[in-house]
Amino acid sequence: MISLGCAKNRVDTEVMLALLQQRGWVPSPTDEADVVVVNTCTFIREAQDESIETILEMAGAKKEGRCRRLVVTGCLPQRYGSELSPELPEVDLFLGTGEVPRIADFLENLLAEEPRERVHIGSPEYLYDHRTPRILTSPPGSMYLKITEGCSNLCSYCIIPTVRGRLRSRAPSSVWEEAKQAVSQGIKEIILIGQDITQYGRDRSDGADLVTLLRRLVSLDGLRWIRLLYAHPAHLTPEIIEGIAQEEKICKYLDLPIQHIDDRILQAMNRKVTEREIRALIDRLRERIPGIVLRTTLMVGFPGETEKSFQKLLGFVKETRFDRLGVFAYSREEGTPAAGMKGQVGEKTKARRQHQIMALQKEISRQKQKELRGAQLQVLIERPAKAGGILWEGRTEGQAPEVDGLTLITKGEARPGEMVKVLITDSTVYDLYGEIIES
Repeated sequence: MISLGCAKNRVDTEVMLALLQQRGWVPSPTDEADVVVVNTCTFIREAQDESIETILEMAGAKKEGRCRRLVVTGCLPQRYGSELSPELPEVDLFLGTGEVPRIADFLENLLAEEPRERVHIGSPEYLYDHRTPRILTSPPGSMYLKITEGCSNLCSYCIIPTVRGRLRSRAPSSVWEEAKQAVSQGIKEIILIGQDITQYGRDRSDGADLVTLLRRLVSLDGLRWIRLLYAHPAHLTPEIIEGIAQEEKICKYLDLPIQHIDDRILQAMNRKVTEREIRALIDRLRERIPGIVLRTTLMVGFPGETEKSFQKLLGFVKETRFDRLGVFAYSREEGTPAAGMKGQVGEKTKARRQHQIMALQKEISRQKQKELRGAQLQVLIERPAKAGGILWEGRTEGQAPEVDGLTLITKGEARPGEMVKVLITDSTVYDLYGEIIES
């Protein structure tokens, strides 16, 4: 099983692994398997390219006899299934995002006979719950918990509502049961994910919302961190901010994708937020939650982005000094309103602008990392280290898995999944170095 793309995709992969294991399938660590499943992403062009490259690589393994069948699941077939089928005859089966619950049936039938239909793309309305089995693939002590599926924000550049459907929120009781079970099994950090978790509950009629959910989750004995990812700035309410400020277990860390700061571009993106509101929100977060680590995502080269509007964005990054920042070059995705907009920006210009912002952020990050030297921070130990002189790899409250750097431990005893206090002794642009001072 190969999982590509975001953490939300990873949860689907973990569910499929568990459903298959229940039916007697055994995960293989290599491509020498009866079936190779590639769970794909299609969010932007780069993700599509990675998906296709991986599929072709596994098709080569099949041709060489290392695997018998090749199955492609997830967002790419949901979006392009009928078009992919004639282009990739090496793939035995294409399954859309809504076919996760039936994965075992599909694979068993696939080994028993030649499939009559190679493409199964139904409604994407699937939503897992606490009764759905999962095999966690994250390091010990931490797990992703998907509280919503799909999105109803309808940003003009985004294909997610087409591929994943409109917003669907899990029942609060279902989220609670999954979290309770995870903590009973030793999970210290729960990472709440969704396309926009601030919208949690808005599609339900039972009064569910993120603040009420968080109040209940913090009562779990043994749970140390609740991390919030993907909070749309237009929907981050004062009540949510107060919840983060007041509750010790909620990480003082927020992923706040603003995309841009120019009002004309924000309006064209259909972001439903203005420069003034973004600035006020960041000020409020930093005032109410001193020391909060802010991560954001920006997009350069959106249709109509002039050099003047880009320079405004660059100046905003320099002024605001985000702790973490990622930059995407706009990807012209067919089927989205932005694809038909005038003023498309050239690829070289996009690349230059992306590089300029990342070069600026690199220096900001270097300085912010230096400021942490001498601090004593709680670290969740993930795994033994492979590099010489480094004993353990872990993360602080200000480091989300996979997207941020690591804390590298040079001295002290620990176990994976354990929380320890670490004295920060050194830093690089993205990583911290430290010694365990208290287990």
